[in-house]
Amino acid sequence: MTEWLVGLMESLGAPGAGLAIALENLFPPLPSEVILPLSGFTASQGSMDLLDVLVCTTLGSVIGALALYWVGAMLGRERTLAIAAKLPLVKISDIEKTEAWFQRHGHKTVFFGRMIPIFRSLISVPAGVERMPLPTFTLLTTAGSLIWNTIFVMAGYLLGEKWSLVERYVGIGTNVVIGLVVLAVAVFIGVRLTERRKGRHASRR
Repeated sequence: MTEWLVGLMESLGAPGAGLAIALENLFPPLPSEVILPLSGFTASQGSMDLLDVLVCTTLGSVIGALALYWVGAMLGRERTLAIAAKLPLVKISDIEKTEAWFQRHGHKTVFFGRMIPIFRSLISVPAGVERMPLPTFTLLTTAGSLIWNTIFVMAGYLLGEKWSLVERYVGIGTNVVIGLVVLAVAVFIGVRLTERRKGRHASRR
């Protein structure tokens, strides 16, 4: 992957880094914790301008996020509810509660979500489903992405040839997030199965 990214940046320069970040939103196996520090390191070698890297990677983040926003917008609320109704253990009320929560905290969620591994990409879909005003979504996404990108690009720029250390430490944080998600899903399933058993016992009485 590193060789591919280097080749992309050698061919296109800073726009190549922006293209990689746009694709990272759509294909999470392309991790930003590799793309951004490597872009910063490349800039430190004089191959790219640092400001160009920050601008292009942030633009790439926004373009990728907008693509997923429109996926959510095209999916829409009615299709989302229809899909949820077919999922085992999921209730329509779960979606309605999520909607109510997003309506109250959507702005903060989109902004800070751009700085959380895994959720960086996913948060754009519910924003589209809920039809968050596009200018608001774009502004929040740009601000959050600029902060995230600047931290990682500058880390690669300052670390130089040790830029890969960023990936190692961020990987720990990513694993923590994955662990919390798995735990939350396990708790949700456990609660629903318990509710289902209680319902069956009550119906037999």
